[in-house]
Amino acid sequence: MRIVSLLPAATDLVAVLGRLPDLVGRTHECDWPAGEIDRVPVVTRAGFDPDALSSREISEATHRGSGLYTLDSALLARLAPDVVLTQDLCEVCAVSYRQVSEAVRTLDTGPLVVSLEPATLDGVLDCLRQVGEVLDVPDRAAAEIAALRRRLDAHGSRLPGQRVVALEWLDPIWPAGHWVPEQIALAGGEPLLATAGEHTRPVPWDAVVEARPDVLLLMPCGFAPERTLAEAPALADLPGWADLPAVRAGQVWVLDGPAYFNRPGPRVVRGAEILAEILRGGEPGEARRLTSRR
Repeated sequence: MRIVSLLPAATDLVAVLGRLPDLVGRTHECDWPAGEIDRVPVVTRAGFDPDALSSREISEATHRGSGLYTLDSALLARLAPDVVLTQDLCEVCAVSYRQVSEAVRTLDTGPLVVSLEPATLDGVLDCLRQVGEVLDVPDRAAAEIAALRRRLDAHGSRLPGQRVVALEWLDPIWPAGHWVPEQIALAGGEPLLATAGEHTRPVPWDAVVEARPDVLLLMPCGFAPERTLAEAPALADLPGWADLPAVRAGQVWVLDGPAYFNRPGPRVVRGAEILAEILRGGEPGEARRLTSRR
């Protein structure tokens, strides 16, 4: 079976299911498992250089309708996939379903196109089941799902404690929705500014100030922690920053959004575990504290 993944989270699913040797095409953002994925041809590219633009400029380009991603239809045809994994959840996150459908219509092979659209943790795990069935490894999928659920259940009995705001974009301010509020709740926090399964919208900075979070999580979509660390100091210039309980307590954290929070793949379970460590006063290796304790 020849597989093309047009969604980084789908590539994660293929890897967990042991079908990485069958992956013949991927996106330019697919980066896990590190090293193993490098051999796979890249069939997409960004419509602009995100490293050359600020968060505000990227957001403005998105809302102007600028093409974020380009699909190499000619390469896709040469790869002759049997299965194409894509999504119809967010055109900012990956190649749109419309683009994929148009490209696939020109192929002679007629691959099966599978669109993954989870909005909750249950939905993420169901994607693993769905892809497992398509790739003919349903038993492997069932075993992986059971293991992931056991890890989630280990945190499920916690009562809400610290008030938590998670941001998936810093300019404009954009709360993290979909499965992130569930990750926070499982970790023992009370998620603010977003509810589970919700596709959020930008909010004014005043909304964060009024929420008075005990913990502030910075997890911009698509940004490595280094990029977030470079942009985060601008938040300190916003009115009310210094008075936030999270800032005063040294509980502002930079997290790897693409690895553990932005992408609806199996690593969101590790994301919930990272948050549980933070809320218990720990210092997980995958998180970096932005401010120092006073």
